[in-house]
Amino acid sequence: MRVCVIGTGYVGLVTGVCLAHTGHHVICVDNNEEKVKLMQSGQSPIFEPGLSELMKGVIEAGRIEFTTDLAAGVNHGEILFIAVGTPPLPTGESDTRYVEAVARGIGTHLNGGYKVIVNKSTVPIGSGDWVRMLVLDGVAERQQALVSTSGGTMTEPQIDFDVVSNPEFLREGCAVYDTFNPDRIVLGSNSQRAIAMMRELYAPIISREMAEDKSLPTVPVVVTDLSSAEMVKYASNAFLATKISFINEIANICDRVGADVTQVAKGIGLDSRIGSKFLQAGIGWGGSCFPKDVSALIHTADDYGYEAQLLKAAVTVNQRQRLIALEKLQQVLKILKGKTVGLLGLTFKPDTDDMRDAPALDLIEQLHRLGTKIKAFDPLVSQSGMRHGLSNVIVETDAERLADGCDALVLVTDWKQFRSLDYAKMAKLMNNPVMIDGRNFLDQEMLEAAGFRYVGIGRCS
Repeated sequence: MRVCVIGTGYVGLVTGVCLAHTGHHVICVDNNEEKVKLMQSGQSPIFEPGLSELMKGVIEAGRIEFTTDLAAGVNHGEILFIAVGTPPLPTGESDTRYVEAVARGIGTHLNGGYKVIVNKSTVPIGSGDWVRMLVLDGVAERQQALVSTSGGTMTEPQIDFDVVSNPEFLREGCAVYDTFNPDRIVLGSNSQRAIAMMRELYAPIISREMAEDKSLPTVPVVVTDLSSAEMVKYASNAFLATKISFINEIANICDRVGADVTQVAKGIGLDSRIGSKFLQAGIGWGGSCFPKDVSALIHTADDYGYEAQLLKAAVTVNQRQRLIALEKLQQVLKILKGKTVGLLGLTFKPDTDDMRDAPALDLIEQLHRLGTKIKAFDPLVSQSGMRHGLSNVIVETDAERLADGCDALVLVTDWKQFRSLDYAKMAKLMNNPVMIDGRNFLDQEMLEAAGFRYVGIGRCS
């Protein structure tokens, strides 16, 4: 099938490349010329495991193109994905101006023939009908422009399209895997024709042809109305965020009563009604999805006269949890002014270079306020040159340089390679070998054998 993906961020680029890999012909459109040139040269503008290799393969096969020409993309695609960003506004609601611009732009370039316009961006509930309206507005604007330039009436081709909500559930750091191995595919539309085309588009994925384990049952396809599909996305992320806040609340109680939250999480996670995922206590959630989506859902509830108290509590717990490492540093070191603290990891999660709303940024802000010298090492940030939000941080190139002269280390991001560092050597380089394990990720016995004083989150010391 012929596909156009508008927007080449994490969602758009992964979607485009993976659909090209399944055999479709994809044109990716972005208004950033430098970014498009980079992608045309075969380089990915984002770090995502497996994406660069996949991208080079589909470019060589001639199944993907990158352009700034929206008209070319719209004319090419039978299915048009809107995959632009919807960043949060200060009020908590989503900033949908990029979606609006793209929807109007699609309308101005529709030239006959049936199209399926797919909302892949996370948009406020009810946006499907809004996007349809904007596309029609774009069509009307073009028609008016043609009439004014021609000096009379003109016959326009028949415009025929449907809007589908197809929310994404990709995890940064696992996005390629998640695309080919989804738990479900959600399609929101009242058009059977549009749903049939989307099923055809995803057929290789639905049949598990692209999966690591091809013996699994076919991927469930959940067909709903537009608003329900949009709600599925928000409800999924809000539930997972709440689950993390719940286990962090339990961890804080464990700290006070002498229980070990890792054992508690194992005990409750074996209950099939609860499950073990997202029960790792730590310093809270961040990134581009959970904070934005939970805030947007709270804002939507407020718009319709309902106070989402549970979701607001989840956000409050998370904000407090981000500074739990600070409390533990103060308990161990007492006065932090004049001390040196090293942060292991900066990104909001491992296997990504994304620092949007990362807990590390709040920790850095508070440590700086208290007069602490801050050092950091992150496997990607240290080599990328990214320094946004890090003006008060000495970014080191390896873990041993980080440890040198520190009074304590804080594990902020649970990068896999942090489990195999030379902690015995690092302990000898420190003024005071203390490890605050902000993700309950490291082996306590190993750290203590290496000479560290180990402090976890909600764990018996």
